Amino acid sequence: MAVDTSRIRGSIPAIVTPMTQDGALDEAALRRMVDWHVEQGSHGIVAVGTTGESPTLDHDEHMRVVEIVIEQANGRIPVIAGTGSNSTAEAIELTKHAAEAGADAALVVVPYYNKPTQAGLYAHFRAVAQAAPDLPILIYNVPGRTVADIANDTIVKLARDVPNIVGIKDATGDLNRPSLLRLELGEDFIQLSGEDGTALGFNAHGGRGCISVTANVAPALCAEFQEAMLAGDFARALQLQDRLMPLHKALFVETSPGPVKYACSLLGLCSPFARLPMVEIADTSKKAVEAAMRHTGLLG
Repeated sequence: MAVDTSRIRGSIPAIVTPMTQDGALDEAALRRMVDWHVEQGSHGIVAVGTTGESPTLDHDEHMRVVEIVIEQANGRIPVIAGTGSNSTAEAIELTKHAAEAGADAALVVVPYYNKPTQAGLYAHFRAVAQAAPDLPILIYNVPGRTVADIANDTIVKLARDVPNIVGIKDATGDLNRPSLLRLELGEDFIQLSGEDGTALGFNAHGGRGCISVTANVAPALCAEFQEAMLAGDFARALQLQDRLMPLHKALFVETSPGPVKYACSLLGLCSPFARLPMVEIADTSKKAVEAAMRHTGLLG
């Protein structure tokens, strides 16, 4: 099946899910956040990725956030719905909903905790993709969170066997992998970095963008950074990397999304609240986030 994936590129924030201080979804803040990202130049949005606290949203909340983001974006930028799970049946349900809601693509994480074999990973992604054959599927490989690591050979087989598996979000930090995949699958296979700090190198190896945590709070800078690389201006990109790197580091001073939600609160985007087992970040971590935001020019 032929799908138009040319718009899936550049700076794509994996947005936080705004919540009130009592833990309810803050729909008004979510709508404002989507509008802000469009205005700031983000090239797309991921709704309910792991940065969006997908593990602690129930199914109704998960689906509602996807629906709101699609409705508010209104076609102005692509919306990629996070639909992964360690249960194949659950991932299928969420992916079919994303297709029905009008998402431009789905981001499906490698199943976590149950640690499937490569054969199991192949069967999982094939089943999810075939359940929504008209929806482009991006594999999300983040072994630091999932323990399991989908091998390049498995990705190649999936991309060749299943027409709507069109790309990957790679958060391995291994810059050999995008070049090796590019040799096997060509430049049409979408490769997006899932790690802000190595996105510069990733794009030099053939990537076309980043699904970003940092773009939650520095969307204009992250968009400029990605546009420079897409234009082949890696000298300008390196200047922006120097400006952004302390923020990339600070937003992981504790487990995400604690630091990025705190950073969002400093900009008035939403409260810093995250659901248990996430807790408020420590005062020392807050100072590190604030210092990085000042370095980047986001705070006075």
